Amino acid sequence: MVRFSGLCVILAVAASTGSVGAFCPSATTTSWGSSTGSTALSAAAKKETEGSKEFWHNAQQDLKSTVAAVALAGALWASPASLASQSSPTMDSSNGNPTVSMLSQMGSASAKEMASGSGARVNKDPESLLRYGLPIKNKEDIKNDIGSKRKAAALDGVKKVGSMLQKDQKAMSASCVDGSECDKVMESMKDGLDPLEKALKASQDAFTGSEQERDALDQAYKSQVGLAKQLTTLEEQMVPLGYETPVPDDYSDLPRLKARATVEMTVKRPGNEPFNVQGTNFPEVKMTMIIDGYAPITGGNFVDLVKRGFYDNMKIQRSDGFVVQTGDPDGEADGFVGKPNKSVGGGKHGERLIPLEIFIKGDKQPIYESAIEDEGRGGEATILPFSSYGAMGWARDEYEANSGSSQFFWLLFDSDLTPAGKNVLDGRYPCLFLPTLAFVVPVSYSFGYVVEGSDFLGAIQEGDVITSAKVTAGLDGLVQPKE
Repeated sequence: MVRFSGLCVILAVAASTGSVGAFCPSATTTSWGSSTGSTALSAAAKKETEGSKEFWHNAQQDLKSTVAAVALAGALWASPASLASQSSPTMDSSNGNPTVSMLSQMGSASAKEMASGSGARVNKDPESLLRYGLPIKNKEDIKNDIGSKRKAAALDGVKKVGSMLQKDQKAMSASCVDGSECDKVMESMKDGLDPLEKALKASQDAFTGSEQERDALDQAYKSQVGLAKQLTTLEEQMVPLGYETPVPDDYSDLPRLKARATVEMTVKRPGNEPFNVQGTNFPEVKMTMIIDGYAPITGGNFVDLVKRGFYDNMKIQRSDGFVVQTGDPDGEADGFVGKPNKSVGGGKHGERLIPLEIFIKGDKQPIYESAIEDEGRGGEATILPFSSYGAMGWARDEYEANSGSSQFFWLLFDSDLTPAGKNVLDGRYPCLFLPTLAFVVPVSYSFGYVVEGSDFLGAIQEGDVITSAKVTAGLDGLVQPKE
């Protein structure tokens, strides 16, 4: 049974062994190849290209409101993150914009900066990445580090958020589809700042390393998570009413997703064996995923298959510490059997195939049937990068961009192993070189993220079963092809 992954990572073995091993999927294997000896990852990737082009030219938001939203997003993200570790902020050019300058001092990291970083510099928050991917003008292009990492800086960030909400609420409401709904969200956010500030002050007053400090920080993170979700609701309201990503007529016979959808999935182990997650046993795995409809063909294909019940009672077919993969049905077909697309055709066993679809930052619509390198745009960043644990990608055959059907994977992201913008996943034909050996394979574009339950992914094993996959929100955005 064919199992593609569309990923390729090469292990360089110590020179004394004289051998190599390729962690590359193939159409005839069900696990990553390996070799004996000491191994070290080797990957050649081009440096991330910096750019600050406006992403959606047809988004009609007022500039002042979107700058305010940028500052608000940065403040909310930076405040709790500033408690994580010690680091020094970097300099940022704000071009004289006082709001941007204030945000720079506070230490918000930009999508572009984080996408080209590694380790602590990578934005690993799936909901934050999804906000960056919305078709609105608030592309957060402030170029600096996460911040001073001090509790005092976090408290200062909370105060700035409150000030921005007070000062810019009217402007932000004006760019919402439903201004009254945005007003409600912002009022709720104001109410949520008080417990966050109290928790931060309590952690500041407690002894370092004490139980009181840990409890206070836990409460601070809990409050911030709630505020971040409200920020997502606010920014989603800024997407122009009726907005759809343009789709070429070549793909009009494929399902497409107009916006975003939520999918909930349950996984169980045969014999009702428990899942052990950090020493705690769970009877089942429950995950919530946000599927991106702004790359409409890939997202539409997945939501259509979930709606059909295609993944119900399907086994996990790969779990190797790098990806968790499924979607290969029983029988000779390697994917979902359905009507072939008029552009990419069908598979050898009647599989419905979808084109490789990649959305690059700054573009008005995705590119199709071609990887970034083929377009002469190597190194450019995609809208949704593979920089979050649980990022979802479409599995494809080696050397064939348009071979995706129903197999997909969750990436068990490690920022040091696969730094976003420098990894082998973000929309490229990656070349990974050993001195005289290279493997080139088409890869994927992240079409969604696990936003709840991603911690379970590391416990999932081959043979575990998806007992349920349901679309719980956004199904009205699924457009079926005309017969």
